Amino acid sequence: MPRIAVGLEYDGTRYCGWQTQSEAPSIQVAVERALARVANERIGLVVAGRTDAGVHAEGQVAHFDTRALRSARAWILGANTYLPEDISVAWARPVPGHFHARYSAEARTYRYLILNRLARPALAARRMTWIHRPLEVERMAAAAAVLVGEHDFSSFRAIECQSRSPVRRVERCLVTARDGAIAIEVTANAFLHHMVRNFAGLLIAVGQGEVAIADVAPLLASRDRSRAPATAPPDGLYLAAVRYPSAFRLPPAAGDGPAGRAGDRL
Repeated sequence: MPRIAVGLEYDGTRYCGWQTQSEAPSIQVAVERALARVANERIGLVVAGRTDAGVHAEGQVAHFDTRALRSARAWILGANTYLPEDISVAWARPVPGHFHARYSAEARTYRYLILNRLARPALAARRMTWIHRPLEVERMAAAAAVLVGEHDFSSFRAIECQSRSPVRRVERCLVTARDGAIAIEVTANAFLHHMVRNFAGLLIAVGQGEVAIADVAPLLASRDRSRAPATAPPDGLYLAAVRYPSAFRLPPAAGDGPAGRAGDRL
C-alpha cells in the first residue's frame, strides 16, 4: 500500500492540540477528515510531534497509508479545500514503506517567540508570548548555551511526561532578537513533554534577572523540576522543522514560514 508524507502548517489557538480528543477539536481530526475526502477512504495519520493545546506548527510532518492514487497537487489542493483556514497541507510526497514520520526523524526544531515591549500586541496576540518587562537578551543567550549537549533534562520535564528516559541531546539552543521580537530556537534529537516551554520559562527568568546564569548548570544537574521557573505559555511555541535523512528527499527542514520571519514583520 502506498505511503504518503505530508507537511503541515497550523495555528493551534483554537485546538486542544494535535491528538484526537472526544471533548475538543484537534488538528489530527481536521486533517484526517480532509484527506479522507480526497482519498475516498478512511485515513489515519502518524505525526512527527504531538503538539499541545495552543501550540503552532510551520514544519509538522505526518504520514499515512492509502490505496488511493492521487498526485501531490491533488493531495495538497484537495485537502486544503476541506480544511479550515488555520490549517494547511504545505506539501505531499510519496515515501518508502519504511519511512516513519516519528521514528525516522533525526532531529526536531522548536521556536519560541516573545514580544518584548511595553504595549500588549494586537496582531501578534496568541502568536507570540508578550513580556512587558525588559529582557536582557545577552544573558538569555549565555544561559541557553548551558543547555546544549546530552543531559538528563528532568528539571525541564512535565510531571505528566510519559517518556521512558529523560535524557536528550540538544544540538543547539539559540536566543536572538530583532526589533523587540526575541526568538528561542532549540534543535534536539527528541523532546520531553513541555521541555521547550520550560526552557523558555527559565530563559525569561534569566533575562529578567530573577535567575543567575551561574545557577543554570546546577539547576540542570539537580534533575529537580520544582527548582526551575514556571512553564512559559504555549502561545509563542512553534514546531518549526523536522529533519530526516536526505535519502527520503523531503522538502527542506529549515523553518522559513511566519514564525521564522516574525522579527522582520515587527
